Amino acid sequence: MDPFDSNNTGNNTDRANLPRNMIENSMFEEEPDVVDLAKDSAAFPTFPALDPDEVAYEPRSSRLLVRGLGENDMDEDEEDCESSARLLGMSFMNRSSAHRPSSSPYTRQAPPRSCSRPSTRTMVVCVLFLVIVASMTMVLYFLPGCTFTKSGCRKTNETIPFEKVYPVSTNNELFPWTQLRLPRSIGPLSYDLTLNPDLDNMTFTGRAVISMSVFHNTKIIVLHSANLNITKATFKLGDGEAREVTVLEYKPRQQIAFQFSEELKTGQECVLTLDYSASLSHTYDGFYNSSYTDKDRKKRVLAATQFEPLSARKAFPCFDEPAFKATFLIRISRKPNYLTLSNMPQAKSTNLLNGLIQDEFETTSLNMSTYLVAFIVADFTPISKNVSETLVSVYSVPEKKEHTDYALDTACKLLEFYNDFFEIVYPFKKLDLVAIPDFLAGAMENWGLITFRETTLLVGKQSSPLEKQVVASVIAHELAHQWFGNLVTMSWWNDLWLNEGFATYMQYMSLQNVMPELDIGNLFLAVRFRALDKDALNSSHAVSTDVNKPEQVEEMFDSVSYEKGASILLMLNASLPRDQQFRKGIIQYLKQFSGLNTDTNDLWNSLTQVEVSAQHPNVSEMMSSWTSQKGFPLVTVSRKGGQVTLTQEHFQLTSDNATQSSSLWNIPVTYVTDNCSLAPECRQMFNLKNKSGTLKELPESVKWLKLNYRNTGFYIVHYGDEGWAALTNALSNNVSVLTHEDRASLIHNIFALSRLGRVSFMQVLNLLRYMTNENHNSPVREALLQLKVIYRLLDKRQDDLLVPRMKSYILHQFGSLMDNQTWEEEESVSKQELRSALLEMACSLDEENCIKRAKVLFKNYVKSNGTSRIPGDLQQVVFTVAAQSNEDWVTLLSMYSQATYDAEKRKMLRGLASTQDAQRIVWILKNGLRGNIIQTQELPLVISTVCNGFAGYLFVWDFIQEHWDSLIEKFPVGSFAIQSIIESATSQFSTQAHLDQVQGFFSSLKERGSQMRSVQEALEIIRLNQRWMDKNLPSLQKWL
Repeated sequence: MDPFDSNNTGNNTDRANLPRNMIENSMFEEEPDVVDLAKDSAAFPTFPALDPDEVAYEPRSSRLLVRGLGENDMDEDEEDCESSARLLGMSFMNRSSAHRPSSSPYTRQAPPRSCSRPSTRTMVVCVLFLVIVASMTMVLYFLPGCTFTKSGCRKTNETIPFEKVYPVSTNNELFPWTQLRLPRSIGPLSYDLTLNPDLDNMTFTGRAVISMSVFHNTKIIVLHSANLNITKATFKLGDGEAREVTVLEYKPRQQIAFQFSEELKTGQECVLTLDYSASLSHTYDGFYNSSYTDKDRKKRVLAATQFEPLSARKAFPCFDEPAFKATFLIRISRKPNYLTLSNMPQAKSTNLLNGLIQDEFETTSLNMSTYLVAFIVADFTPISKNVSETLVSVYSVPEKKEHTDYALDTACKLLEFYNDFFEIVYPFKKLDLVAIPDFLAGAMENWGLITFRETTLLVGKQSSPLEKQVVASVIAHELAHQWFGNLVTMSWWNDLWLNEGFATYMQYMSLQNVMPELDIGNLFLAVRFRALDKDALNSSHAVSTDVNKPEQVEEMFDSVSYEKGASILLMLNASLPRDQQFRKGIIQYLKQFSGLNTDTNDLWNSLTQVEVSAQHPNVSEMMSSWTSQKGFPLVTVSRKGGQVTLTQEHFQLTSDNATQSSSLWNIPVTYVTDNCSLAPECRQMFNLKNKSGTLKELPESVKWLKLNYRNTGFYIVHYGDEGWAALTNALSNNVSVLTHEDRASLIHNIFALSRLGRVSFMQVLNLLRYMTNENHNSPVREALLQLKVIYRLLDKRQDDLLVPRMKSYILHQFGSLMDNQTWEEEESVSKQELRSALLEMACSLDEENCIKRAKVLFKNYVKSNGTSRIPGDLQQVVFTVAAQSNEDWVTLLSMYSQATYDAEKRKMLRGLASTQDAQRIVWILKNGLRGNIIQTQELPLVISTVCNGFAGYLFVWDFIQEHWDSLIEKFPVGSFAIQSIIESATSQFSTQAHLDQVQGFFSSLKERGSQMRSVQEALEIIRLNQRWMDKNLPSLQKWL
């Protein structure tokens, strides 16, 4: 899935110095000695996994000193009990820690020969002792499952009997299950679904007939249901009679359950039939409504689905976890002027008495997970083509049919490639690609019915190669999923990377083979750099990591699962000694686990079984270090004469000493030297398993060596002062001494090392001196991106001294390249990427010639009523320049409302959002949230664009705080959209005031978002920005 001169401008100075809505941190300070699991989960033990039907037990009062642990609401008695226990616990723990025998002023006396009345002091001490004993007794009474240790309540008391703790269902009966994950005692065999959507009233009714098999003896059936009103439920065991059963529902976990007095026995089969009704969703998940405006300006409505990761349960009751695979038979009713689509081809249509038509689809020929089920009710138009025995079709609204040809041609080429590459033919008779007008993700890989945003599927006949590259990339990604994810599926969301990492890797690999003219390698290189940047944060996570909450499932859809997953697969492929070895391994993996669920070890074992060379005896041993721990290594090179020593450590921008000392990776290090540095044959390899290792002796004549040939490895290299000086000198003398990938990786690495504090910013600027001779897309774009980050930080700091100097430096360094760019059509993808990056930077810095040329192009475009074409790669810079003028902004808004070509329309929207006019910024943010003029799916893009400007980024932060509840109603907590919004709004803050404000706001959200990983990432980035500015501002002022 793919993840976007005002009267009031002067007021921004005050806004920056006094951020609005500052929240007092003291409101969120912890009570002394009360453990908050939401912040310190390490303070409590990890319990072993439960058996399939085992209920979680805990003492009734074991939660009383623990906040942030459960999702269950407490009644008033429990709340009173909790408050009392907290006070008692605090009293006991504070007093006992302060009570020291050595602090007593009394000395031990010999016992007197006769009884005497105790002194007042003795009485006080005795009373105090009795109070303490009584306090301990009461605490132990309220906390029967807790044994106090020196560090607090960490150790469970196994001598105390446990009491069952069940949540309460909606009808006030106890709900018989306590876990997020469903029990493994019973599972589905098949679903027979009948759906009746009413697009006039935006509702639907349904019937789900679920055939199941019993795997372990059980008295309960638990499955998922969300926002469904179940009107009738019947149960039939084997050949017995169907009987009505009571539905128990626990809404916080979106689960329903059925209890039986007698056990269901292993091997038995049973059928659950559920009738229900619901409203079509008004967000972008579940079975949701969408609409578009036709050529006659009439609103047309439709309904579509988006089930990944946790939303199939919003359309029909189901076992909504990836491991519960089953077959599906689907029937959908519709009006005669609509069509329906689902995963399988249509089997038959039946006229109903109410004037509707019911379409029935073939039963899925293979078992599949619920998140891959899909259906659509719309008035779309297709174009089709046969590939082998599969009918490939592309659907769109009728007005955009002419924009579907490229997608159909690309899909057919890629399907043929994957059929051959995987040696497994796509298993279904048809493959539909459908452009949905309202769609949040970039695309969704539903088996046989792939859904897309219009911008990621539709391109015009005169579209630029860059626009075609976007569409081809998304199609390649989703088609790869038909094997990786659909045919073989991860067992649980903790291994999402097996789906997304593979699909991301295959999208680049396939396009390099099938459509080399798209020059996709440069894009993949840039993607790997961004993945390294994300994974360098302490708030990152392992590729395969624990997932125990719904928001954690949503958060797995991030750069680690996608881009890092793809990057380590590239590294593995590049390190295997024999050609086609990697391909043979993944073919074995697909064939061995076809139709099944897997985890990461299954993949490594398949590759290990194929790979038997002495150099790589165990792929699993090598690769587990890359998936089981977060981050990546920093490899430091030290050279003494011909001896080169490599040392590895955890590259972590925020220091974590415990992690740094224990982290080791099995690194397939590659390197070249000045004797031979360009051809693949020049590459030498060294496997760094330990903390340090020594390369084979180098000749004294070797002046330099460059590690990580063509940046195929997922690590960063530090060459030391002498090593960096030698490489800088080499590039200054001859820019072609290294491949463009190696030159770009040097630029990325030295900026990363500067952020880490290992090199000075002066060393960064020294390396960039060679850039006056650089003309390749990848190194130039990487340097511009890194400098833009710094420029924006300075700009947001309102540094009137440094901002103009940094601007002059960038224009001086890249000025000749900027001046050499043409403003006419350009066919080369690489040249288009270079040109758009250079001219967007030039115009954003108000370079006179750039502004002038952009204004001329826009004026001609408006005069010609759109017939005078702006080259696709220049549209963004032209629309952005136009939006800075009051008159042209209004013109651009009018053009946006009339535009039908989606890629161009999106660039117009980014132009509109780049305005520096305060009133227009507020208008565009509010309209993005409303979803009338601007689709709400574009709000993350709008926010990202507004934040780039000086006037907008504080408005966005205020907007997010004021409208947070509306945002998480539109986009799920933890979703990629929310991640993007948080990152855009906070990543350019670099002051303590903003850090305090961000921390205070998100702390106040509690379960509405405070625990998201993206929040921790945002806080970490602000601290890093602060650190970098404090360290480098003096040297920047001196140098610039």
